[in-house]
Amino acid sequence: MTTCFIKLDPSRRVLFLTKDLKLIKRQLYEGLNLTMDELKPHDLLDDINTDIMTPAWVCFHHDPKEIAKRAYAGLMHEGSRVFSDGALQNGNFQAIVSGERKGTGSSRETAAQCERFSDIRLVFAASFAPIHQRNNINLGQIMGGYELLKRLQKGEAIDIAEFLAPFDEFSRHILRAGGLFPFLKNYKIKESTSAKKTSFPLTMAQKIIAQKMVADSYDSLLHNQSLIAHVDGGYSHEFTTAQVHQFLTAEYGENYTITRPQAFAAFEDHLIYTDRVQKYLAFMPLIVELRKLQRDFIKKNGIRDYSAQDGISPGICHEVARQDFIMPGDFIQATDSHTCMGGSLNAFAFGVGATEYAALLATGLCVVEVPKTIRFDLKGRLKQNCTAKDIMLYILHRFAKSGATLGLVMEFGGEGLQDLSLDERATMCNMATECGAKTGICEPDELMVEWLLQERPGLLKETICARMVKPDASCLYEGGRFEIDLSSIEPMVAHPGNPDLGIPSDPTNGELIKNLPSIKIDIAYGGSCTAGKFADMDMYALVVRDALKKGLKLAQGVQFFIQYGSKKVAAYARTQGYHQDFERAGITVIPPGCGACIGCGPGVSLTSEQVTVSAINRNFQGRSGPGKLYLASPLTVAASAFSGTIVAWES
Repeated sequence: MTTCFIKLDPSRRVLFLTKDLKLIKRQLYEGLNLTMDELKPHDLLDDINTDIMTPAWVCFHHDPKEIAKRAYAGLMHEGSRVFSDGALQNGNFQAIVSGERKGTGSSRETAAQCERFSDIRLVFAASFAPIHQRNNINLGQIMGGYELLKRLQKGEAIDIAEFLAPFDEFSRHILRAGGLFPFLKNYKIKESTSAKKTSFPLTMAQKIIAQKMVADSYDSLLHNQSLIAHVDGGYSHEFTTAQVHQFLTAEYGENYTITRPQAFAAFEDHLIYTDRVQKYLAFMPLIVELRKLQRDFIKKNGIRDYSAQDGISPGICHEVARQDFIMPGDFIQATDSHTCMGGSLNAFAFGVGATEYAALLATGLCVVEVPKTIRFDLKGRLKQNCTAKDIMLYILHRFAKSGATLGLVMEFGGEGLQDLSLDERATMCNMATECGAKTGICEPDELMVEWLLQERPGLLKETICARMVKPDASCLYEGGRFEIDLSSIEPMVAHPGNPDLGIPSDPTNGELIKNLPSIKIDIAYGGSCTAGKFADMDMYALVVRDALKKGLKLAQGVQFFIQYGSKKVAAYARTQGYHQDFERAGITVIPPGCGACIGCGPGVSLTSEQVTVSAINRNFQGRSGPGKLYLASPLTVAASAFSGTIVAWES
């Protein structure tokens, strides 16, 4: 193998993303140059999320070069952007440095592209979120730690093998090739024809991968390496499909074809109500173009079509996918980080970037790193005013904040799981990505079988049961095994931090509601893939009907929005009489879609002074408007709307 050395170009610079945002500005605009020897790891900004790197409005562009012009547009200081247009591109930077968990949040590859297309090829951090790390690998970005950077800044030329050492064999080959597509050009896949059986005890994720892997060697499976595997299906949405088409065309020409078109789908759900957000009206031509490109993509390739009809989306991709086609034992990939919601149906599902998804469509295969697993055994029952959202806010604060879940599969089981509805299990798996985990997956049971039979008439019980995957009793949980007593869970929020002081707005900022001061709210929002499901509507309705019965009204000055997760959920709400009660209470009810969760619909804050309590999954700075956002459960959101302050619901 050819030896390659990494060496810094002395005529170019290194950008340090520090908690002191003024230091970043001095590097960008005053020519300040820093070295790693001058800084401590704790000086560097942690939890730089994908909404900071490329906020939603930047992703209205699908050309990576245009995206790079607006790199880090979401990083704000005292109400203004730290990075002006072109600041990263024009800074002559060859490397960029940050703290823990770089790239948390979305699977949007645009976050990695904004650096790659600013001619930055070296990325240093204490740790990386798993999807962002994979996107960097697929783009050929070289990643490293602080000690390697110190040596480079002292003038040393370092063998690339030292940078690649932490990665598995496939990842090393992809990085040496310069990215996923260059790697695929020269890689010959050898399909095994032997039956795939193993006597080793396996976790649920390992079992599913074992069924899909193309080779018959289990070394990679058992040693957390990467391997080639078949994927059962996937989907994209209008935020990402245009790039997928662009990359397929660039790699295979205009007449490219995709494998098994009906195994894949495209949804119009993220940007469907963007025209109701005043600040985004100027971007409507770009959004219309994204919609058109997706419809052209659907027509060309014959994939499943979930386009809006008469301006109404069929629903959020993750909710509709679990209603319509995800099955137990499936391996699912899609261009959205909340794809992990499919784990509630005992599937191995996670988000990927546009490059990886394009390669999947072309080949039907993927390179998947076999992740380690952390096990959560649930016991007991939740209090009446607690939900699965409170469970996840607890796990985020107790486990994810310290990095205990980073890059792992979160496996849920135990007797307590059986008391949680399929929708509540979907909430837990959905928010595995907020934990920085690879995905979440639930043990199957009779309740799951009944749910699938109800949702999909014609599906046979024997078919479902034959596909179910359970962990082996003696399998190894390398991330540990932890018991959570659900009766000890209390209503929680995740607070918005203080980004100006380097404390990110993050879902790991957990706090018990009983410990909060009185926090007045302006907006209450219930919706998104996390909280727009059937059971979530039950919860909103429980509080709303209780309030109406007591003669209560929405607190003065508070706007309460409820948005359905799918057309089926909307129909359910009408059948149950919820919709009518919501309107009677003065709540603004919104048709299905992602809406305010992605900042593209009613329910977003309009000023930095506004405070929102929301049932969505992320409280990243600027994601749902410029105001402060507290994450909470559907029960807490609804109760707070009538109280005017953040409160837990009490029956």
